[in-house]
Amino acid sequence: MNVRRILGIDPGLRITSFGLIVCVGGKLTYVTSGCIRSDADGSLPSRIGMILRDLSSVIAAHQPTEVAVEKVFVNVNPNSTLLLGQARGAAISAAMLADLPVTEYTALQVKQAVVGHGKAAKEQVQDMVRRLLALSAAPSADAADALACAICHAHGREGMGGLRKGGYRMRRGRLL
Repeated sequence: MNVRRILGIDPGLRITSFGLIVCVGGKLTYVTSGCIRSDADGSLPSRIGMILRDLSSVIAAHQPTEVAVEKVFVNVNPNSTLLLGQARGAAISAAMLADLPVTEYTALQVKQAVVGHGKAAKEQVQDMVRRLLALSAAPSADAADALACAICHAHGREGMGGLRKGGYRMRRGRLL
């Protein structure tokens, strides 16, 4: 049976969260999750370096086979969007240095896959992640976002994505 170790990453310049799950035959199992917190007073290059270095350590320690990263959404403040994009670039670079395939998902796609609708609140995402991974307690909001990204990737390959290959089409999250 195909064993997939999926690392989900929710990048941020202040907090980059990660979550690792194992997917075997559609069954999801929690492995680990956490957050990389960069010093808000540090320089931009040192903060980006910390994200790259720490995610590289997580990858080396846990040996994922695939990586799912949340895409940047456009903020009202373009400078914030650019900064977030740089954190995202560091996260993707860590995966690419380890020769891992990277897939990107929007926050809307992640929430749709995990909760069932794209406008879900953080608490709903946390609760569904807890349920889907059979955790005793809900993970922190940041860790839940990264785990949700990994779950979205797992479902995308075996769930709706698999149906799409079978001749079905999707529009706005619905089968046609």
